[in-house]
Amino acid sequence: MTKVFIDGSAGTTGLRIYERLAARRDLTLLTLEDERRKDPSARREALLEADVAFLCLPDDAARESVALLGDADTVVIDTSTAHRTAAGWTYGFPELVGREAVAASRRIANPGCHASGAIALIAPLVRAGLLSPAARLSLFSLTGYSGGGKKMIADYEAEGRDPLLSAPRAYGLSQGHKHLPEILSMCGLKETPVFVPIVAPYYAAWRSRSPCTAPTLALASGRCASASAPPTPKGRALSATVTPRRAASFRRRRSLAVTICRSPSSVTMSA
Repeated sequence: MTKVFIDGSAGTTGLRIYERLAARRDLTLLTLEDERRKDPSARREALLEADVAFLCLPDDAARESVALLGDADTVVIDTSTAHRTAAGWTYGFPELVGREAVAASRRIANPGCHASGAIALIAPLVRAGLLSPAARLSLFSLTGYSGGGKKMIADYEAEGRDPLLSAPRAYGLSQGHKHLPEILSMCGLKETPVFVPIVAPYYAAWRSRSPCTAPTLALASGRCASASAPPTPKGRALSATVTPRRAASFRRRRSLAVTICRSPSSVTMSA
């Protein structure tokens, strides 16, 4: 039976993963007592015993866990940003890097939320030659507050919360957001997009949009993102659903709706 250890099981991400796996009868969940959760020796023992380890930790702590493992055969899935662009790690976006690559890897970096939206929009267009890697893009990305962890969840769900939390709020506007490096790397971009991340007053959901001038995208000259789709009239929308093989439903969160809207002078890509 496969043994799974969640390093950081007391945090928001760790708790959600534990809830999803606890009912599985084909897995054994390895756990540590509260007083041993931060003990490096106890963590190392659990990491080495596990077949699969989820790292649900801040970046530095995730790097520490990887160091504790050394070259062990444990399959590691890191949910932090620590290894998303690191050499020797597989970026866990199977539709782009290949399912076989993810399945065969022992070191997997889980994509970020804002990054997933941006990459799903931009990377296929760059790979298809419809968008130049040197394009100067902007990126608007809206997400729920659960991604901010326990403290943000508590702030948003508190009785008599700050009224300012009842509207979407921009944050991280210094162009140093932690998801930008993986966006650049996975999309093959040469220019950093102007990034506007937004947190909204709902628990979980996400929407990303990247507007650009029409000449930037080859679609403006009549080409389409799908070879089988006819050119759309100016001002109309071209809608496509990007779905993994053996199409899964939206209920299972395995498909992504992508819309490309055209006007005579601009193109907006949204997911």
